[in-house]
Amino acid sequence: MSQHTQALTDFLATLRYEQLPESVISRTEDLFLDWLGSALASQGSHPIPLFERYAALMGPASGRAGILVSGTTSSAYFAALVNGASSHLVEQDDLHNSSVLHPATVVFPAVLAAAQDLGKSGRELIVAAVAGYEAGIRIGEFLGRSHYRIFHTTATVGTLAAAVAVGKLMGFNQSQFTHVLGSAGTQAAGLWEFLRDAADSKQLHTAKAAADGLLAAYLTVEGLSGAQNILEGEQGMAAGMSSDANPSKLSEGLGTRWALIETSFKFHASCRHTHPAADALLDLMQREKLGFEDIASVTTRVHQGAIDVLGRVQIPHSVHQAKFSMGTVLGLIAVYGKAGLPEFHQHALTDSRVGDLRDKVSMLLDEEVDGAYPQRWLGRVEVVTVDGRTLHGRIDEPKGDPGNTLSRGELEDKFRRLLAFSGARNDQQASELIDQVWHLRSLNDLSVLTRRPACAENAS
Repeated sequence: MSQHTQALTDFLATLRYEQLPESVISRTEDLFLDWLGSALASQGSHPIPLFERYAALMGPASGRAGILVSGTTSSAYFAALVNGASSHLVEQDDLHNSSVLHPATVVFPAVLAAAQDLGKSGRELIVAAVAGYEAGIRIGEFLGRSHYRIFHTTATVGTLAAAVAVGKLMGFNQSQFTHVLGSAGTQAAGLWEFLRDAADSKQLHTAKAAADGLLAAYLTVEGLSGAQNILEGEQGMAAGMSSDANPSKLSEGLGTRWALIETSFKFHASCRHTHPAADALLDLMQREKLGFEDIASVTTRVHQGAIDVLGRVQIPHSVHQAKFSMGTVLGLIAVYGKAGLPEFHQHALTDSRVGDLRDKVSMLLDEEVDGAYPQRWLGRVEVVTVDGRTLHGRIDEPKGDPGNTLSRGELEDKFRRLLAFSGARNDQQASELIDQVWHLRSLNDLSVLTRRPACAENAS
């Protein structure tokens, strides 16, 4: 095992709640509320009922862990599986920029299910989630940009992040963290090819990452051994999944740099790679008082990662695929001034104005934007108007980034919109959940977070 993996596992084993700054604790609560809203927003939407039916078929009739979208209970494994799938569907879950990892959708399903199963408190959940974020983000940074071109980092690295979080909940020592990384890493998988076909694999990715990370931890505590150098070994993750791995990223700033705080919230309900250009276009249109009918063409200047992911989608054939279409997202921004869940579900595939604008959008690799990525996601657009003007828009920090973050009030508003979209909870029930999450550190009974109110079916 290298010194960097050793430093990481030592840090994870010795991390204590008392070491966490208040800013980290409160941000963990922010991130948890954001994740909870994303999970509940997918209630009833394809393909989540498929995962529910699979859990009902293969799992126990009931258990100690709650499934959010149904309000039923199951084993920790199947609760993590369904909650992992549901929280990654509506494209509203968080993202960490430099690791290109969505930590919440893999860490929280696993750690909440395990905490409910093991009777742990909100305080214990928080420190475990922090461990999962800190490890997952650093492993994502370690694997580098080359990994993300082929592999969905949230699926691969997410398996390890989930395993670490559950391992922390179980009080793992340094040796156990080494073993759990080995068992999680050997299961890590998730390829981007699904985007070409509008397939449902993205939800399978996060479902399996959360559940398999939990599996690795539960087996480790029973004595299952794992590879001792799964990250940096000759036949480990970096060897098979990266060409630019940087081992120093695994130990950089442990205990002083809290990477969890750097995580961004999603403002638009689309792939994060579209957000910088969407914000830049919206700012330009407001500044120049343009309507969508004034736009002849839009050139977005982007980083290579955006081209790798968004370039696969030419004409979207599903709402979810539309969220990975730069032209569709900018079409919604131009026509409706926003790209939220209602806009995607009601207009993305059916409004001819959005389709016309989509066909006027192109992506161009930009040296400045690509050089800043993934640490910074810059927004640059060039708009040619129908009367012949060439206008430029630029955004250096998209809405939701740490320097342009969402306040707790904005997070509450987003949470209410997400729950209203699916009808998962009415406004009073949403308020009760918000209050519980803002007191997560004091909660002893975590079952209240997944228990469906008796009148939820009448939510509106």
